Amino acid sequence: MALALLVGYALGSLPFAYWFAGLRGVGPEGLSPFPRLLVLLLELGKGLSAVALGEFLAQNPLGGLLGGVGASWGQAFSPWLLLGKAGGVAPVLGVLFAVDPRLLLGPGLIFLGLWAWTRRREPALLGASLSLPLFAGLFWEGLGVGFGLLTALPWLLRLWPLWRAGSP
Repeated sequence: MALALLVGYALGSLPFAYWFAGLRGVGPEGLSPFPRLLVLLLELGKGLSAVALGEFLAQNPLGGLLGGVGASWGQAFSPWLLLGKAGGVAPVLGVLFAVDPRLLLGPGLIFLGLWAWTRRREPALLGASLSLPLFAGLFWEGLGVGFGLLTALPWLLRLWPLWRAGSP
């Protein structure tokens, strides 16, 4: 089970946007549409792969959950970027899709509602992250709240200071 968590962390920590941007000599925001789409697919694939490999390595569905949790932590605290954030939330979306696509619905609607209201990404992501344990608990008994909390916690740790500081 620990191997599933570590492999998930390793996959989640890969900063594809920074690598592609470095190859093109621009920042991650300066990528043209095709490389952005490629990066998005790679980022989603990190989350999907972390769950699949975790389940395979552990020979147990719990290994998939741990792989997904590891990917979330790796994306939020990447050793490639000196424990900085490796990019957006696409790997976490891949994890949620691989584990149970219903988990995308509630936090997704909360994100859209908060973003429409505030026009700011941080409060919208913060609200979606805070709602994930609740929705995971609604869909699953037992491990749901724990999985949701462990998956959302790195994003809460990353986003709370930004939201408190009032960054746009």
